Amino acid sequence: MLRYGILIGSVLALSGCMTMAPTENRDADTQALKDTETAAVKDIAAKDLEKWVQHYSEDAAILLPNAPAIIGRDNIRAGLKPMVADPNFSLTFNATKAEVSRGGDIGYTRGMYTMTLTDPKTHQPFTEKGKYLSVFRKNGEGKWLVIEDMASSDLPAPPEAH
Repeated sequence: MLRYGILIGSVLALSGCMTMAPTENRDADTQALKDTETAAVKDIAAKDLEKWVQHYSEDAAILLPNAPAIIGRDNIRAGLKPMVADPNFSLTFNATKAEVSRGGDIGYTRGMYTMTLTDPKTHQPFTEKGKYLSVFRKNGEGKWLVIEDMASSDLPAPPEAH
């Protein structure tokens, strides 16, 4: 009987350790997501297009308001290049929520962004605020890469063209 008690106690102790480890990993992975976004904001502020696009997976998609989806890192680079070239361009974002899946290979961030660009009609800078959702996947080297990135402006929708 003592033998079974020791066996059951050992199994319970091991299962207790196993349930703690994923939580610890999830906390570390959640912090890694936040750190990845902090690095991206710095790369964007430096207008370093190449470093910025390296935060996206090869098959990533960016979904922007009133525009077709931009799919694939090369297309993302081409789509972001004119923005980075704009002398008034700036983009900051701040996650208000970050979470990682139980398996630890998928995560997301949600938050608010502020972007300044040159208005093509007035040639004056304008600032847009909105919200975003970014979905990340951990690659084979343990690096978090954006696989889906969606922004939604707080500005009113443009009027319909007739």
